[in-house]
Amino acid sequence: MTGLRFGQPAPDFKLPATGGTEIQLSALRGKDAVLVFYCYDWGSI
Repeated sequence: MTGLRFGQPAPDFKLPATGGTEIQLSALRGKDAVLVFYCYDWGSI
């Protein structure tokens, strides 16, 4: 996979959600969504 360019649609993916469930990006289509990715202080990145 190559990097995305501004304005290009994001590929569909799943992420863990609260309560032990998963959510798929396509399930949010047409809704406002904010995704926040961060590295823990103890992470290796």
